[in-house]
Amino acid sequence: MRSYELMVIHRYDMVEDDVRKAVAEVEKAITDRDGVVTSTDFWGKRRFAYEIDHMNEGYYSVITFDGEVELQQVLDRSLSLLDAVVRHKILRLPAKV
Repeated sequence: MRSYELMVIHRYDMVEDDVRKAVAEVEKAITDRDGVVTSTDFWGKRRFAYEIDHMNEGYYSVITFDGEVELQQVLDRSLSLLDAVVRHKILRLPAKV
């Protein structure tokens, strides 16, 4: 299994409780595909450094998880199709020594 870090930015016009539920759904999707969520950090609403799709702010969250390459590919494809997600980025973390 590899370690990954997933950053997701949800739309600013969502209610914070709905964003937290969406983050919980992502965590559930990870665990349903035999992944292990190691940590979740909800940053809340933050201002963007530059405008994205006529928006200046969004809800940031960071999820660290372990999983197979296929899990990362499925998450990437699924998050790119969601209208509530402005941007997402999945990074592979260096191997633990």
